[in-house]
Amino acid sequence: MRLFHFSDDPDIAVFEPRPVRIPSIRPAGREWLNGPLVWAIDGDHDFLYLFPRDCPRILIWAKPETPETERRRWLGDWQAAAFVERHWLERLETETIHRYEMPADGFENLDDAGMWVCGRSIIPIERAAISRLDLAFAPRGVELRVVDSLRPLKSLWNAGLHVSGIRLRNARDWE
Repeated sequence: MRLFHFSDDPDIAVFEPRPVRIPSIRPAGREWLNGPLVWAIDGDHDFLYLFPRDCPRILIWAKPETPETERRRWLGDWQAAAFVERHWLERLETETIHRYEMPADGFENLDDAGMWVCGRSIIPIERAAISRLDLAFAPRGVELRVVDSLRPLKSLWNAGLHVSGIRLRNARDWE
């Protein structure tokens, strides 16, 4: 298993545990997830972070119990789909992000969309620059879908798919 952390900073020598910038409401007993941690994502879910840092996006994929008709309707032949607002497309085409590979030792699996955390300092194994983010999805089996607004996709949370919304507070008309 490979773990990664994505950043716009090309010069991180050591990842230090830090609290999340904007705390989330966590289930009872999981409040510690807002505390000082180093976060990583597994290789199967790295497409969640192939975006400029503040880019709002919605990502979907089938769960084992997703009905085949719903999977075909939303995903077709793709493994997943990533929705992004049209005005972010130029940044996806021009910005570079950095994928740091992390040693898996010491990370705890959150059993939540490929996320892992560690409470100690981590020295990355290597760093790779990724440009033309818009072209990085298809090789991973993910269709990039450009939309005018993410707001009409709110109903996806009622579907039988896994739905991840990231940085939605930055979407133009989310609230």
